[in-house]
Amino acid sequence: MVSADQHPSGLDPADVARAHRAIEPLHAHLYFAPEHDERLGALGLKPGRMSYFAGRAAPMGAVGAGTVTATFYNFSPSLVAHMIPRAWTLAAPEQVLPARLDAARASLTRLLGDDVAGSPEIAELAGLLREACDVLTPEGRPLYAAHADLPWPEEPLLALWHAVTLLREYRGDGHIAALLHVDLNGLEALITHTATGCGFTEPAARATRGWSDQEWDDECLALVDRGLLDDNGLTDDGRDLRARVEAETDVLAADPWLALGAEKTARVIELGKGFSRRLVAGGAFSAEVFAGRR
Repeated sequence: MVSADQHPSGLDPADVARAHRAIEPLHAHLYFAPEHDERLGALGLKPGRMSYFAGRAAPMGAVGAGTVTATFYNFSPSLVAHMIPRAWTLAAPEQVLPARLDAARASLTRLLGDDVAGSPEIAELAGLLREACDVLTPEGRPLYAAHADLPWPEEPLLALWHAVTLLREYRGDGHIAALLHVDLNGLEALITHTATGCGFTEPAARATRGWSDQEWDDECLALVDRGLLDDNGLTDDGRDLRARVEAETDVLAADPWLALGAEKTARVIELGKGFSRRLVAGGAFSAEVFAGRR
């Protein structure tokens, strides 16, 4: 594994992050789409976080709360334990997986429009991303590896969603390694990311991740003691630490884009941005949930 600035492909190191930002909404929108709760709710799962946990964890099988807590990282263990493994008594992973794909098809078609969802550009992006996925390996990437064991959908729109999912979970597994490297636990990672102003808004993070107000406040004090947080938000050291986390995450996520090369990666960014902007314009993400979402 080498960083982009060491590679003969000519890829701009910043394009690793740009590619991720361009395509990530094509996956992440699903967790806010009504189709997700509808399809998984029809199986008996409760809407909201139970459906989220079950949908994203289903490729790993009927795993316990500890595995979900470890791989999802910034959720309260008590919240996860309240939902998992009970979710598997309501719907088996084998039922959840096709329902999740159906939800992805329905939400993407609604937000992109029938003409775009079935367009040659969707098929083109799906092909480029599948090529990028060819170099991904499972070592140390448990959530990616579970998704990679699933068969590739034949339908271009779903092949695109699957490819984006693989790349997202691969990057996410590496991001957790980077967080561990700088000694940020799940709640510390959540608080510091929220403080950057580029992720969840604080009310959304508090409401969805399951931490108590006391746990949140205690961890903030611990971050103050470490010199990473103060009354104005992240300190200079805190911003530097978050920048180092993102830089290391980019290095750990660079291989698919290095393999694809500069020209094809630029095309991914062009197509991905266009589709993602269409999702955002269609109301895929609420401004009350995400700060700085464009």
